[in-house]
Amino acid sequence: MKMNYTYGLKRGLPIGLGYLPVAFGFGISAVSEGLNPLEAVIISITNFTSAGQVAGVSVMVALGTVLEMIIAQFIINVRYSLMAIALTQKLSGKFTFPYRLIAAFGISDESFVMAASEKEEITPSYMFGLITLPIICWTLGTALGAYSGSILPHDVRAALGLAIYAMFVAIIVPPARDNRAVMWAIFIASALSCTIYYVPWLSEHISGGFSVIICAVAASAIMAKIKPLEEKEAQEGDIND
Repeated sequence: MKMNYTYGLKRGLPIGLGYLPVAFGFGISAVSEGLNPLEAVIISITNFTSAGQVAGVSVMVALGTVLEMIIAQFIINVRYSLMAIALTQKLSGKFTFPYRLIAAFGISDESFVMAASEKEEITPSYMFGLITLPIICWTLGTALGAYSGSILPHDVRAALGLAIYAMFVAIIVPPARDNRAVMWAIFIASALSCTIYYVPWLSEHISGGFSVIICAVAASAIMAKIKPLEEKEAQEGDIND
C-alpha cells in the first residue's frame, strides 16, 4: 500500500465523520458557557483537543490565571507526548523537523491508533492526509454547534457526545480480536480506569489526563512482563511496521 496523501485522506475520513457530532457538542457547550460562536471556532481550529478545549473554556469562564490554564492543559494533554514518541519509531526518513511539528498538531487518540496500525513506514504525505479531514470536521462541527445548537432539544445535544467513544471502540476491536495480548491490555487498562474513577480517594487525587497515562503505561508494562514478544516476533514486527 502506497503511503500517500490520498490514502491518508481515506483513513482519516471515518475519524473526521466521528468528530463532527462531538465537535457539535463542544460548540453548543462553549456558547452556553458565555463564548461567542467565533471564539469557539477559533479555539477548535487552533487547539484540536476535545478534553483540553472543554477544560480551557472552563478556566476562561471562571476568569482563571494563565498558570491555571497551562497546568490544566499539560495534565490533560501530556498523553499526546507518549503517542508522539511511539509514532517516531514508524516515521520514514522524509520526516524533517518542520514536518514533525505539523504532524504533531494533528495527533489525536484516533489518528494515533490509525497511524500506529499501519504496516508500512509513515510518510509525511500520508500523515498530512490522515489529519486533514479530522481537523476540518472538528472545526466545522464546532461552527455548526456554536451557530445552530441552541435550537436542538437537550436530550439530542447530550447524545451527540457519545459518538466518539463508539468510533474508538470500533477502532480497537479488530486488533483485540486478532491478538489476545492486546485484548488483555485493553481489559487491564479499562479495569484500572474504572478503579481510579470509582474509588473516591483516587478520583480526588488523580486527574483524567494522568489517569489515561497511568492506565496505558501500567497495562502495557503488565502485558510486556506476562507475555513478552519473542526475539523472532519482535524482528518480524519491526519488518511489518
